[in-house]
Amino acid sequence: MSYAIYPSLAGKTVVITGGGSGIGASMVEAFAQQGARVFFLDVAEEDSLALQEALRGSAHPPVFHRCDLRDANAIQTTFNAIAEAAGPIEILVNNAGNDDRHEIEAVTPEYWDGRIAVNLRHQFFCAQAVAAGMRKLGRGVILNLGSVSWHLALPNLAIYMTAKAGIEGLTRGLARDLGDAGIRVNCIIPGAIRTPRQMQLWQSPESEAKVVASQCLRLRVEPEHVARMALFLASDDASRCSGRDYFVDAGWYGE
Repeated sequence: MSYAIYPSLAGKTVVITGGGSGIGASMVEAFAQQGARVFFLDVAEEDSLALQEALRGSAHPPVFHRCDLRDANAIQTTFNAIAEAAGPIEILVNNAGNDDRHEIEAVTPEYWDGRIAVNLRHQFFCAQAVAAGMRKLGRGVILNLGSVSWHLALPNLAIYMTAKAGIEGLTRGLARDLGDAGIRVNCIIPGAIRTPRQMQLWQSPESEAKVVASQCLRLRVEPEHVARMALFLASDDASRCSGRDYFVDAGWYGE
């Protein structure tokens, strides 16, 4: 299968959070293949360093920065370092998240705050960290990663779904507030993506088959399919797309 090349992405400075594995790693590779200058953030050092090494032959080899996105000060320090090395950040992909399952009775205030920090709060502060530079450029793209989970009301994910629903509201707010500076903000909503983590969660071919049977397209959705949507939305081809949600879920409407 052949995919589009977006000339407008060549040479662009791109930051991808949670880029060390899964969907994020596919995005790092996809943007690097377009000739973009990619910087990716993660706390998983082993996976991230392996990815950096695997892509060292790219026109602009991606660069890994370890950053705990729960720490707003660490976010600002890391983004400042990237901007100092590469100039204003032109594209931000807010991909990082964690969909740990939880029982309502077991949730403590500390657990709640931690889940919101790892799934929602950092998206705002990463956007804040790039906004000034994008305003000076008079353009920029911010892509937030949501989730189909809350649209389907999946079980044992109440806090995660709260955060992901909030991301869609955040996307609209940022799109409105930053649009006058030529900054586009959109939300990508993945479905059941075949990552190693998700395959562990499903645990059986039967549960995976049940998900596929609930989709309009009876095909597995791979991380690269989400990455392809990100490339389009980040490119000039999507120059009039902002404040909207874009599903990559094969038409998953639940059971």
